[in-house]
Amino acid sequence: MVSRRIIMSAGALAAAGLSAPAIVGRAEAQAARPAADAPPRQSGWYRYTIGDVEVTAIHDGHAMRPLEGFVRNAELADVKKAMADAFLPEAALPITFTTLVLRTGGKTVLIDTGNGNSGAPTTGRWMVNFQAAGFDPAQVDAVIISHFHGDHINGLRLKDGTAVFPKAEISVPDTEWAYWTDDAKMSAAPDGLKPAFQNVRRVFGPLGKDVKTFAAGKEVAPGLTAVAAPGHTPGHTAFTLSSGGGKLMILSDLTNHPALFARNPTWAAVFDMDADKARETRIRMLDMAATEKAQLAFYHAPFPATGFIQKDGSGFRFVPAQWM
Repeated sequence: MVSRRIIMSAGALAAAGLSAPAIVGRAEAQAARPAADAPPRQSGWYRYTIGDVEVTAIHDGHAMRPLEGFVRNAELADVKKAMADAFLPEAALPITFTTLVLRTGGKTVLIDTGNGNSGAPTTGRWMVNFQAAGFDPAQVDAVIISHFHGDHINGLRLKDGTAVFPKAEISVPDTEWAYWTDDAKMSAAPDGLKPAFQNVRRVFGPLGKDVKTFAAGKEVAPGLTAVAAPGHTPGHTAFTLSSGGGKLMILSDLTNHPALFARNPTWAAVFDMDADKARETRIRMLDMAATEKAQLAFYHAPFPATGFIQKDGSGFRFVPAQWM
């Protein structure tokens, strides 16, 4: 089980949508909708298909996370070497945020919502990119949440209380809902984790009984099935999208940056609430993905955050999908 110190650190950052010290970077946005026959490639969105389902990755910017203490069971020198081996900066990790929009069964379905206006200064690009890709928040039919960390739910409700998707049905994992809405668990939680509980109440409280819960194994949208992936949070959920012979494994936060946690799947990220369970889940699911040669979608991999996993020694190697 992860230590109390790790839980406190993870909880505080999760509530703020990973608002660790950030280096301000260039906004990744596209102001105008492209022509219908334009290539599916813009700076802040990327479109591909899985069978008959249209998948659009929406970029929400990045936050810079200092490496000190980020991997709790590895020496800082080893973490820096892994960063250097991946041609990443050795001072801080650029954590990117990529949600998915599915056009499936005649519906527009979101998987997670990004930081909204509650994240680091270099986040908050989601709505511009979402609209640039041709979408309208008023026409979203369903929002499906993988887990309750702030960088996944804060896009549902802005700081002033505005609900961003007025007609969407909101669906969340039942185990996640039971944990984060439990007042007794909030009272007993370390002080560093309490802001995450409070943020869940801020985001979901006005929705009340209208929030739908789902169990692992349930089809939550046409072709989209929930997969239990606990450890990162108690009810952390991945998804499998199947259509027309195509398959996409949506891994949510199974890894943070693959250069660190796919290469070194036994490493424990500060955000993993139960490090042992997260490690077990990560290895099992990455091994399955490598065996099946399935296409994957990650939340924190380099944009457009889709590709494949290969077994590589005691770890795994992320192979980005061909940009087309």
